[in-house]
Order: sequence, then structure tokens, then C-alpha cells
Amino acid sequence: MTVFGKTLTRTDTPIPGLTVWDLPVHGDTRGWFKENWQRQKMTAAGLPDLGPVQNNISFNDTAGTTRGIHAEPWDKWVSVATGRIFGAWVDLREGPTFGAVFTTELDPSRAVLVPRGVGNAYQTLEPDTAYTYLVNDHWSPDADYTFLNLADPTAAIDWPIPLHQVEISPKDRAHPQLADVTPMPPKKILVLGANGQLGRALRAEFGDGPGLEYATRAELDLTDPELPSRRRWRDYGVIVNAAAHTAVDAAETHTGRVGAWSANVSGVTALARIATECGITLVHVSSDYVYDGNSDRAYREDDPFAPLGVYGQTKAAGDAIVETVPRHYIVRTSWVIGDGGNFVRTMASLAERGIDPRVVDDQIGRPTFTVDIARGIRHLLDTRQAYGAYNLTGAGTPTTWAEVARQVFALTGHDPAAVTGTTTAAYFAGATAPVAPRPRNSVLDTAKLEETGWTPTDWSESLAAYVRSGLAC
Repeated sequence: MTVFGKTLTRTDTPIPGLTVWDLPVHGDTRGWFKENWQRQKMTAAGLPDLGPVQNNISFNDTAGTTRGIHAEPWDKWVSVATGRIFGAWVDLREGPTFGAVFTTELDPSRAVLVPRGVGNAYQTLEPDTAYTYLVNDHWSPDADYTFLNLADPTAAIDWPIPLHQVEISPKDRAHPQLADVTPMPPKKILVLGANGQLGRALRAEFGDGPGLEYATRAELDLTDPELPSRRRWRDYGVIVNAAAHTAVDAAETHTGRVGAWSANVSGVTALARIATECGITLVHVSSDYVYDGNSDRAYREDDPFAPLGVYGQTKAAGDAIVETVPRHYIVRTSWVIGDGGNFVRTMASLAERGIDPRVVDDQIGRPTFTVDIARGIRHLLDTRQAYGAYNLTGAGTPTTWAEVARQVFALTGHDPAAVTGTTTAAYFAGATAPVAPRPRNSVLDTAKLEETGWTPTDWSESLAAYVRSGLAC
């Protein structure tokens, strides 16, 4: 019998993510009413924002009708419209709780959230029983499904009505035993910009295990009009966007401006739309160029944008778009150095060739090595920090490009006095090609990220390690 007057209450189960909910049902002599899905109230009570895209109803005219055990690659909100059901759930996901079992009864005043990969089965306990389930993905024949036999002896489900007395489809009777089940893997991680300096560091950090994909622009172009159909996006849990148009001076030309807006804004818009629609966590790498560099202190995540040039404008626009994605991390960094062409490699080459360079000394910042950016991104994901923007740079005393050059000369066994400081204006005087304006102050405040337990590495220590490693980290 349906219980009226309950408060919206969550009960956890031994299966992670599988939660049972008591629902308020309002009844009188006319019958009853309930809010089967109320996003604002339910998410406030701790229910994940399901984002349903399909509503299914299962009607069973006789008691004992039994369906399952099916594990689908989406989340499911199951509630009863009329009658009662016995529910049985078995964790069929990869991991330490594989095979865990939970059972309970559901009536109109109780519902259950079934996470992706958890097998679910239902046995009706009354005639004319109907239950509904909202799902956050459309059924697809191309999706991966996992099944378990209803009579599996390891799960040992105590069915209220013995299985030999009930109505079961031949297909459900033929499902495999637990020992033969292929566990459902976790959602995949996709890294874009896999051939760039940061992309290579992310591959080194995350590895090449199952569920990890790396894509170059040639393999997945964010500006492709067919991008929404290039993947079954619901199979992805995280996208790390390390792809960008980063040629700051070229962005000041007509062709470069088009390219920068296409990659950094239009492509990011398409990616943000996919992430929003599919419930994907989007990690987006940003830049100190979103600021004008006129601050007399380190920039914080909530400081207003004021980009000086085209590159900075496109990065600021991209950040604003990513901020609309419900699950997002914006990782803002500066003075990036990694495996590939960069300032440190250039200075080391000049030192080896006996060339005494002029290097600007009126821009201040802290170099950031891609290995640290990759570790920081993994930290945010692994520890499931609050979504939002985080500054991530090297630690230590802010410096100038000229001082970084001197340290490179010293670390490679050359005279640091060979490096002469100059102003930005003097360095670019007489340039025949367009030159992008640079922020004078690129120092980013990393306190917010450090409060999550992240410890940045002193940039001078990272620089020394980078040079010792052969300039390839």
C-alpha cells in the first residue's frame, strides 16, 4: 500500500551510486499525486542532475512478471506508477564492487536511481503494475550493454516469487552467469590536441590504458560541422581540450585571426554543446592572455577579462563559453614549456651556438611546465574538485623572460651575462610582421588550486630538471 506524506529522503546502498528515494505522495479519497521528477527539489536533496532524454513505461498485467538483469550505459530513474515491484540490482561495472547485490521493494512512494553499468531487474508483486524509468541517453543498437542471469547462484537473489513460477522471456533466461559476464568499463577519457606539448604530457600522465583516447586535429577537428556525429559522445565521461590556436602573433593577421576564432571559439562552442548535452566533464586549458597585464598583483580566477590582442580575445571568449557547461574545469596557465618548440629550447640552442641574445625584461610571470599542468588536471579529476576555473602555474618568485634565459645559459654551462635585457617595445621595434601585445604582468594566483591539496613545483626547480632531462619533458 502506498504511504502518503513522506519527505524526500535518500538512502544509500552497498552499490556505489545506487540510491533509494522516498517520495512525497499526496493522497485523498480521489487517489494520489506525486512529482515523479522535480529537478530543483531533487538535485537540492542530493540527487545527481539526471538530465533525462527519454521516458519509458513498463506495464505488466499479472503478478510475477520478471525482467532483467540488464546493465545499460546510461543512468536510470525508476519509479512506480501503480502497483508494487521487487527490484534487484547487481553491480556489473569494473571495479572492487563488481557483483555487489541490493534488493528492495518499490511502490509509488519509493524510487531508485540506477547508475550506468549497474544491472537491474524487476518482478511485479501485484497485477496491473506499471513502472516508469527516465534515462539520460537514447537507446541505441551501437551502445554497449551487459547482462546477468536472473538465477545466477553467486548473486543468489531471493526472488519473492520463484523464477520457475513466473513469466520470463527466453532471452532473459539465457543471460550469462556472473563468472562469464564482461564488466562494463568506466566512461572514456578523450584528450584533444594529443600531438601538442601539453597533449604529450597528458599522454605521459594518463597512459595508454583502456578507456583513454588521444586525438590530433587530423583525427578529430573541432571545427568539423559533423563533430556531433564523430563519436558516440555519451560513452565519454571527460574531455580534456588541449587543442588551441596558440600562434599569438599570427593571430594578428587576417588568416591567423580566422584560424584563432575558428579553433578557440567556434570549435570550443561545439565542444561545449556536446559536453552539456551528454553530461561530460570538460577540461579546458586557458591562458594569462585573457588579462591585460596591468594589475599590480597576481591575477585571481574571478578577475575580469581584458584581453589585449586577438589570441587573448579568442581565449577569453572560449572561457566564457566553457563556463556555461555544467561540469567544467578551466585550467588557466602561463608561460608554458614542454616537449616541443619553446622559449627554453630556443635559449639553449642560442647558448650552444655562441649567440648572445637580447631578451625582454619588462614582462613578469612564472614558467609552467606541461608535466605540472598534466598532473594538476589529473588532480582535479581524481579528487573531484568543485567545478570552475583554477589557475595553475609554477610556484616561486615571479621572474622575467630575460632571467629565465640567464638560468638556461647557466644550466647549460654558458655565461648568463651573455643575455642582455631589453624592453618589449625595443625588442619588436622594426618588426615587419604584426606583433601581438603581451601582458606585462602574467603572474597568476594559485591559492585556489593549492587549497584543494595541490602543491605547485617551483619553476626554477622544474627548469633545472627540464634542462637535465635533455629539454624533453
